[in-house]
Amino acid sequence: QVQLVESGGGLVQPGGSLRLSCAASGSIFSIYAMGWYRQAPGKERELVATMSSGGSTNYADSVKGRFTISRDNAKNTVYLQMNSLKPEDTAVYYCYVVRGDGLGYWGQGTQVTVSS
Repeated sequence: QVQLVESGGGLVQPGGSLRLSCAASGSIFSIYAMGWYRQAPGKERELVATMSSGGSTNYADSVKGRFTISRDNAKNTVYLQMNSLKPEDTAVYYCYVVRGDGLGYWGQGTQVTVSS
């Protein structure tokens, strides 16, 4: 079992920045991929950013150029740096990790609210 603990969410003004962290613990043998998803009220959960084990990244068109996914392998932590935040970015953000054996794990989610 892998546990994912997210932190860094909160309230921020439009144009501001926020950095989310997701620390993994438990039975971590290898990581196939990791990423961030979000779900806004009344909308489907959507992909925000992903990173493969090889370091390849992908971003939703809506966040390209503003968000950056990164990782610290030594700390088993993945980050999401969010800059130039917009009200449309308001959502619950979820960390997701796919272990090398194919099992996937979700974090509990952290609320990000962008409002003036």
